[in-house]
Amino acid sequence: MIYDYIIIGTGIAGLNAARLIPADKKVLVLCKKSPWDCNTFWAQGGIATAVDDVDVPIHIQDTMTAGANYNDKKAVELLSRKSLKAVKNIIDAGLKFDLNDKGQLAYTKEAAHSRSRILHADGDATGRMIHVFLLEQCQHEMITNAVVNDLLIEDGICYGVQFFTSETEQRVVYAHNTIIASGGIGSLYRYHTNSTAIAGEIQGIISHKGLSLKDMEMMQFHPTVVKGTHFARKPLLSEALRGEGAHIVDENGYRFLKDYHEDEELAPRDIVSRSIFDYNKKTGLGVFLSLDMFSKKYFKKRFPNIYSNLKDLGYDLPFEKVPISPAFHYAMGGIETTLEAKVKGMKNLYAVGEAACTGVHGANRLASNSLLEGLVFSQIAIETSLNENFEILCKNYTKEIKSYTRNQEIDKKIKNNLRKIMWKAASIVRDPKELEAALIEINEYLQKDVGRLLFLRLLTAKAIIQSAINRKKSMGAHFIKNKDN
Repeated sequence: MIYDYIIIGTGIAGLNAARLIPADKKVLVLCKKSPWDCNTFWAQGGIATAVDDVDVPIHIQDTMTAGANYNDKKAVELLSRKSLKAVKNIIDAGLKFDLNDKGQLAYTKEAAHSRSRILHADGDATGRMIHVFLLEQCQHEMITNAVVNDLLIEDGICYGVQFFTSETEQRVVYAHNTIIASGGIGSLYRYHTNSTAIAGEIQGIISHKGLSLKDMEMMQFHPTVVKGTHFARKPLLSEALRGEGAHIVDENGYRFLKDYHEDEELAPRDIVSRSIFDYNKKTGLGVFLSLDMFSKKYFKKRFPNIYSNLKDLGYDLPFEKVPISPAFHYAMGGIETTLEAKVKGMKNLYAVGEAACTGVHGANRLASNSLLEGLVFSQIAIETSLNENFEILCKNYTKEIKSYTRNQEIDKKIKNNLRKIMWKAASIVRDPKELEAALIEINEYLQKDVGRLLFLRLLTAKAIIQSAINRKKSMGAHFIKNKDN
């Protein structure tokens, strides 16, 4: 049997693509763990959109400025221009965003936006509400615990996907169109805000196939995650908190961000993250998020999930200051795609969402553009594929289909060390010597008899380190330590 579409991933990009495929098409959705194990589910702040036609050029400029003007301007124009219809489409389909006292859409502001244009749902649970809505819309066949280990690629055509169904068993499925919506690379880092299912294996497959990964050094670190918890995935304190007035202070109450940037809490994320990192290193003082400008009644209504989650950790918000530090958050780089959402050089393989590098984010993502990118480019992928109506012939795939070993005994120790290497070498501030040492260590691991999944993670980590080495000057989220800074 040949599917019309295979979709890898159940976040906003994958599920929105599934929603837009006509009902007469045969679709298979592959989910690495459970459908909830994705970054969309954890997204708090909201989804950016141009408010109206007048706002489109302003949204474009804000996105370009945040991205250090390294963005692909055509991709940014596409994102903003299509945002109005894409957001209207999902609202018309039944998704409910929060409204203001007048019953109109309640737009809010976040860092580096020049006006309020962020929509949110259930206060601070926008991603979860979108995710639940899209899952309810998905009537297609879905396989959970399907861990992709290979793509069947020959002569610019993707014939299908191979995936583990258990520790020892694997399956192959064929499709006329394959859409990668597998998310970013969070679990490669020691501290991150991502779902633990997000580990960058698909990017490793792309690298192994000789296809293009782009801007892999551009990794964003969220400045405000809760410090002191024992697990790798750190609880996130949404950008929207600072957008609505929360302050970053040291243990003496001093708002030190004014010493680093005129926009203080509303500066781009990379600047805020580096400022916290630098100030803590220079002074040794703890850094906190102060929320005392909010009334308790308003805070519980506007940020109900943050209130509840932090209460479980022992904090009485908004009265108590919360200790914070930066953690890995989002990959601007990824699988290089065209403006049609195709993987570069491929006829029927698409990449959307965080797995893709559309060029939209440049060197640093503008807050809340990620959910929008997933919405817009998944729509573009479906429109392109329906228009082209490409069909594969299975007999034309002549390569050997390999059987892989999922995990080896040595993998766990190497995985843990890899996270430490990435946090030390390819984190908020990069040292060229540490990058070179990390590359040597990763290359040594690649020579060992490791399991397939670790091998793919190592390839992705290598791409990040190599890209960071290749970019000699600081730009956006890529900040190189040298004598002058």
